Amino acid sequence: MIRLSPEQYPQIAAVSHQARRGGEFEPVPDGIAPAVREALERTGVDRLYSHQARAFELAASGRNVVVTTASASGKSLCFNLPVLNELAADDKARALYLYPTKALTQDQVRKLQNLKLPFVRPGVYDGDTPSDHRPQIRRRSNILLTNPDMLHVGIMPHRDSWQDFFFNLKYVVIDEAHTYRGVFGSHMANVMRRLRRICAIYGSEPRFLLTTANIANPGELAGSLTGLDFELVDRDGSPRGERQVIFWNPPFIDEALGIRKSVFTEAANLFADLLAEKVRTIVFTRTRKGTELVYKYATQRLEEIKPSLIKAISPYRGGYTPSQRREIESGLFGGGLVGVVSTSALELGIDVGGIDAVISATFPGTVASLWQQWGRAGRGAGSSLAVYIAGQDALDQFFMTHPDELLERDVESAILDFQNVQIFAGHLGAAAFEAPITAGDEKFFGPGMAPAVAALAAEGKLRRRNGSHIWARPDFPAASVHLRSSSADSFTIVVEDTGAVLGQVEAERAFVFVHPGAIYMHLGETWQVRKLDLEGRVALVRPVLADYYTQPKKETMVEVEERKMVRTAAGVELSFGKVLATEHVIAYQKKQLSDNQVLEIVELELPEQSFYTEGLWFPVPDALTEGVQPQDFLGALHATEHGLIALLPLFAMCDRWDIGGLSTEMHWQTGGPSIFVYDGHPGGIGITRKGFATFEELVASTHSLIGACPCESGCPSCIQSPKCGNLNEPLSKAGALEILGKMDGS
Repeated sequence: MIRLSPEQYPQIAAVSHQARRGGEFEPVPDGIAPAVREALERTGVDRLYSHQARAFELAASGRNVVVTTASASGKSLCFNLPVLNELAADDKARALYLYPTKALTQDQVRKLQNLKLPFVRPGVYDGDTPSDHRPQIRRRSNILLTNPDMLHVGIMPHRDSWQDFFFNLKYVVIDEAHTYRGVFGSHMANVMRRLRRICAIYGSEPRFLLTTANIANPGELAGSLTGLDFELVDRDGSPRGERQVIFWNPPFIDEALGIRKSVFTEAANLFADLLAEKVRTIVFTRTRKGTELVYKYATQRLEEIKPSLIKAISPYRGGYTPSQRREIESGLFGGGLVGVVSTSALELGIDVGGIDAVISATFPGTVASLWQQWGRAGRGAGSSLAVYIAGQDALDQFFMTHPDELLERDVESAILDFQNVQIFAGHLGAAAFEAPITAGDEKFFGPGMAPAVAALAAEGKLRRRNGSHIWARPDFPAASVHLRSSSADSFTIVVEDTGAVLGQVEAERAFVFVHPGAIYMHLGETWQVRKLDLEGRVALVRPVLADYYTQPKKETMVEVEERKMVRTAAGVELSFGKVLATEHVIAYQKKQLSDNQVLEIVELELPEQSFYTEGLWFPVPDALTEGVQPQDFLGALHATEHGLIALLPLFAMCDRWDIGGLSTEMHWQTGGPSIFVYDGHPGGIGITRKGFATFEELVASTHSLIGACPCESGCPSCIQSPKCGNLNEPLSKAGALEILGKMDGS
């Protein structure tokens, strides 16, 4: 196996080696049906990993089970064995498999078909399923593979057509459950409660089998998603090969400004070099655009060093047609492709097989995701190479100077709030459409159901009849509840000339992302917003070839509505509660793609937008700012706020774009200079609640990040933010270090 060294590549900032680990094995349980046992033997399985055997034992005893083990540890058998055993014993039994991506669905279908069990009839029911195939799948399939979106809008609202399925539903499988966090997780938790309610109507009570990546709170997440109790299986019995881990920092282009070489060209060049050495490699990027750029640059590099390999690599991302996705997946699984550049679509548990190296182009957002990516290589006892290439983001640069903070860090907790006011109300409306809501439904929806139902009735959305509440409007409520948005109010993004719909964006975030003149990225293509229709809730866009991007300038106000918790932490009085955030986008910058230089500032006339959410805040006492120069005072507060927001994703599985902030010299409610950090989604999704609980660690990490950055006055690697509404003015690195140093006790 190839190994990289700093002598070979001076970009290498640190190297780590992870030792080989042996496996723990158990015999195939006696309770496995003979036909299933024979199928396992045909596919080369004559024993189980210890966690697979334990999961089967618990499921067979009637428990709900959540399994959290490393990538490539055989989690699929943890749920397939109980399900297949049930189907072998009961021809009428049904199982529901839920996946966050279509690629995972197709991978599982292949695994089930390879078993060649005549009584297993898997059926994929998603947006790619032809309409004329759907009735047959409803009638015949005893393993239904779908996604939460289709279950939410295409199955449960039409439960009369699925009576036999719900009546005989024995198992619900939620694979890669850690992906259901934040807004998506809050929606998923409501979808699962609606599912349990419908099953109860038909007299069934399915068991739930969940798998997750290694996260800090798998049992808590499983309970939050379903409202049920779970048995946890977290002792990983699978073997692991030796792994070399490389921390790779692109060289400076301009050290004074802190500008480094593009992470995409660095990833592409290393990708091509590894392929030329016959190392099968996956590159992971965070965006579709990044995927396409790395692929483009890699083909240019291969043209110089190994042209014959150009046809043996491919990009993989959302937005492709089903046939294109299947062709790429087939090339990966069959060995026809030696390399692929992918978004997180391949990060999850797809058995790509035979991959030797993984390149992560920038931090994927969570430590758990990074380990997931690295686990795609060296399956079983095979050795592997894992490379983490840093971008200019503060979090990336923090890990380049503190590699042990990553390697030794506990994985994050997945957080969600299923009773987020706006999300919860939408799903209660959908539930009322599916069946009248009664007081007994509180066992599914919790004690918050009654006041939420009363509020919906007051709005005229629910009508009381015979002691229950029914949907009172002629529309189809599930269709207006989008599982990846916390707000029912959204803008539709429409192509100006054709009327084609590109997507949607929450109304509360629309002025930031699709203001007039904004550059909007979709499926790797660049669009410019031509018009924002406020009444029609439509953003009209046209395709453009732009060598710049846009960054909005906004004014922010935060008003404390309710203080729910308060404690002394890191030398300040720290509060958490409900806040009203008001954002006013007043202009935007056009910035050169190549060097981030400002080309133009364009003024905008847009109304203010306000939304209720959750936040943490603290007044900054005089003792923390004694050493700050008067002219740097506001810049010190602003830089401190940026640093806290940059590192909060380390503690809550989120993105910095999910977080808002405000720093001010005087806040009328706190009576002095203050810093606010709030959830950027209406209603709040638990981000700043986690920040409140881990505030001391957050402050220490932020102080370390800014102090370790070699720049003089602040750069994108420490205190500058790509989402700053004040366009990163003013900022004082020295002032932030003064404040954080005292908060950190140094």
